[in-house]
Amino acid sequence: MKFILILFFVVTTVNAQAASSEYAFPNSIDPAKRYVFYSHGFIVEGEERTPIHPRWGVYDFPSVLKALEDESYVLVAHHRPEGVSPIDYAKRLAGEVKQLITAGVPPQNITLTGFSRGGVITILASNELKNSRVNVVILAGCAGLINRKRDIQLYGRVLSIYETSDDVGSCNLLEARSRKLKEFKEIAITTGKEHGAFYRPMDEWVIPLKHWISESGPQNAQ
Repeated sequence: MKFILILFFVVTTVNAQAASSEYAFPNSIDPAKRYVFYSHGFIVEGEERTPIHPRWGVYDFPSVLKALEDESYVLVAHHRPEGVSPIDYAKRLAGEVKQLITAGVPPQNITLTGFSRGGVITILASNELKNSRVNVVILAGCAGLINRKRDIQLYGRVLSIYETSDDVGSCNLLEARSRKLKEFKEIAITTGKEHGAFYRPMDEWVIPLKHWISESGPQNAQ
C-alpha cells in the first residue's frame, strides 16, 4: 500500500511538472510565430491545478489550457506560486514580452490574456509595457485594484469579456481613462454561472476569444 501511494505521488508530480513545462516560456524564440499568454485566476495559485471553489466548483486549469491551444500560436501559461504579488508578476510578464520583441517577434503577434487576478496581472503588464501594438484580453478582471488606481491604463488592441451574473463586470471605466487604446471591444456573456463561467472552457468565451486572437497580426502593425 505504501509503495502504491509513493508511486501515485511520483506519477502525479511528474504529470504536473510535464503540464507546467508544456506551456513554459520557450527557450528558443521563433520570430515568425505568434505568442499568447494566459494568466489564471487567484484560486489556482499554489500547487493545485484543479482547485474547488465552494460556490463555483472546479477551476479546471488544464482543460482551459487545452481549449486555448491552437496551431496558429505558441501558448504560454505559468502556474503561479501562492502569495505572489500581482505587481511583481506583471513585471515578469512584461519582461517576457520584451524578450519576444527583442528576439524579433512583432508586438502585434503577442497577446496577453488573463482571468480574474490573472486579468489584473494582464492589465498591469499592459500598463508596464505601454506598447500600443500588443494585444490584450481581459476575462472578468476589471474590479477592485484596477478601478481604484486611476493611473493604470490599457494600451493597444483590447478585448474584454465578462459574465452578466458576475459581480465583476464591464471594463468601461478602464477604457474611458486609457488614452492609448487602438481598439476596444467588450462582450457580455450570460451563462448564469457568475465568476465560475471562466473556471472551465465554455464556448461562450473561448470561441470569441480565439476568433479575436486570429484577427491579430500584421494588419495591426501601425
